[in-house]
Amino acid sequence: MHENTEKTLLRDCAATRIPSGETITLAKDTHVFITQALGGSYTVATDQGLARIADEDADALGLERAAKKAEGGENPDANVPVDEKAVWDQLRTCYDPEIPVNIVDLGLVYDCVITPRDSNGARVDIKMTLTAPGCGMGPVIASEAKSKVLGVPGVGDAEVELVWDPPWNQAMISESGKMKLGLI
Repeated sequence: MHENTEKTLLRDCAATRIPSGETITLAKDTHVFITQALGGSYTVATDQGLARIADEDADALGLERAAKKAEGGENPDANVPVDEKAVWDQLRTCYDPEIPVNIVDLGLVYDCVITPRDSNGARVDIKMTLTAPGCGMGPVIASEAKSKVLGVPGVGDAEVELVWDPPWNQAMISESGKMKLGLI
């Protein structure tokens, strides 16, 4: 919806340099070109290269936030049973900032285990990988996945572990992901 749109930043804005994962500040009045707007984050091209702007800074682009965060960072429905499909649906809203396919359809999520607990909601443990081991965006993508899973009703705690075995390859991409990427 906002892809391929030129914008001028309305205020200084935190961003993450792609692919290094370095935190930078883009200055007010910087001209950017939105190359990808998926999952509530924005990949922008600047005169310094690519950067990722998080949903909480959408206003710097003159846009509305895609999602509202729960007040206090706690899940008010932490003691209801977790719907596993809801967890996977949340993971499908996470994207590599350079690839327009979600992390599930890219084949990056290897495991998702939901452990019910007596109080404070269930624990969700996720094992995922990246398309390349040296990608500096790994911690950013993992943090986003954790944050989104924590918003699922019944989830009280979540951990995302980056793993490298088995090594990722293109055969792990789902059929719909391959279609989106023009691989089939």
